[in-house]
Amino acid sequence: MAMVAEDIVKLIKEALPGAEVRIEDLRGDGDHYAAHVVYEGFKGMSRVQQHQLVYKSLKGRMGGELHALALQTSIPE
Repeated sequence: MAMVAEDIVKLIKEALPGAEVRIEDLRGDGDHYAAHVVYEGFKGMSRVQQHQLVYKSLKGRMGGELHALALQTSIPE
């Protein structure tokens, strides 16, 4: 079963309070999304650590309910 974009946003925002999250359904199938997460808490982290934090927020849904997530992370300007 596919995930809806709103559920992805909710999970990320619950784990990363104050994050700005934008989701795009790349194929319209609910399985392939792109996400851009802007979060002050990323400051001082490597890109890999930032991505790991976002994937952790999805609570094991990657590879199951959520097949693919193209992820971009950044710190607010």
